[in-house]
Amino acid sequence: MMHDYAVIGTFVLVGAIFVMLAVNVSNVLSHQRPSPEKGRIYECGVDPVGAPWIQFRISYYVYALLFVVFDIETVFLYPWAVVFSRMDVFVLVEMAVFIGILLLGLAYAWKEGALEWR
Repeated sequence: MMHDYAVIGTFVLVGAIFVMLAVNVSNVLSHQRPSPEKGRIYECGVDPVGAPWIQFRISYYVYALLFVVFDIETVFLYPWAVVFSRMDVFVLVEMAVFIGILLLGLAYAWKEGALEWR
């Protein structure tokens, strides 16, 4: 059993050494000539226009968070649905609780007006 851990430890050690060696060789062989032109800020190759600090509406973040929540729900639901016929009642109840909690969150977001575009 200790042999198995030694093999895993060896792989981790060799991987870490490889990464450190690759980074150091890259730093040694690269040409580094800093200049003011290279230090300038750009956006996709175009000079930026306007102030860099712009306030975005919070509704963008709320929509993004709601998307992530329901996207994660799909990630959990899909494998569950694939093996649904081989599961017992306990797993069905657990998934019902999970979906219920998500529906409560959706109802709360709806009640608070988070889903209305202003």
